[in-house]
Amino acid sequence: MTTIVENPILVTGGTGTIGRRVVAQLRVAGHAVRAASRRTDPPFDWGDPGTWAGALDGVERMYLLLPDETPLPDGFLDAAEGAGVRRVVLQSDRGVEVRGAPHVEGAERAVRATALDRTVVRPDWFAQDFETFFREPVVSGRLCLPVGDARQGFVDGDDIAAVGVRALTTDGHLGETLELTGPAAFSFREACSLIAAATGRPVEFDGTPEGYRSEMRAAGLPDEVVESLVERFGRLAARGDTVPTGAVEAVVGRPARPFADYVADAAARGAWGATSAYGP
Repeated sequence: MTTIVENPILVTGGTGTIGRRVVAQLRVAGHAVRAASRRTDPPFDWGDPGTWAGALDGVERMYLLLPDETPLPDGFLDAAEGAGVRRVVLQSDRGVEVRGAPHVEGAERAVRATALDRTVVRPDWFAQDFETFFREPVVSGRLCLPVGDARQGFVDGDDIAAVGVRALTTDGHLGETLELTGPAAFSFREACSLIAAATGRPVEFDGTPEGYRSEMRAAGLPDEVVESLVERFGRLAARGDTVPTGAVEAVVGRPARPFADYVADAAARGAWGATSAYGP
């Protein structure tokens, strides 16, 4: 049963791809929400402990989402517990144990070491990654990523947010680690083909390490960084095809959004136009 939470629910990263969806869905459901990021008023900065108290004031539950490559600062969870936080939903990464993400692994360990009620949400690739991280290469017509043709579990951002909201506002998933995928798995090549069909423009995919090295070196990345990335993505490719987990369906009680539906919608609103005023 869903409980209407009267105290504000804190959503860190509350203006990003998933955070703003969590904020919107909580508000629609009638919950008080406090989005927190460097762009909110007052601003929240992971690197400035002086900004934490204002964000945590009066909060009992929080959705904990860290920026890319940003470790959870020492002392933040202690500050949260001291402020009265009793539940945390941590957004992690389904690839954390395969391709490695030390900052996320550390956050998982830290959250599990607390006395807080907790749920860990581990999404696979976001469908919306094609509008953010991969938008420029998609628009240019060529995406390189050294993962071969292994099928991935692209999951829609609204579905990730819906799972997070359920974990925040119901008691059925306390202590769980939820591995989120879409309803079907696609290779990046297949995903690019769907986008090409929807936009009417070719989108080539190169899944080889050689192609990726060439792209990254042309972008100016040092060889040691490039080789580290190739190795990490290589582990993901070696994992093979993703088997959809069904976790979204089990948690929210409805079908997860098909990737093809996301592509059709994104293309219709101009996500891959030469210029786009649309956010993911």
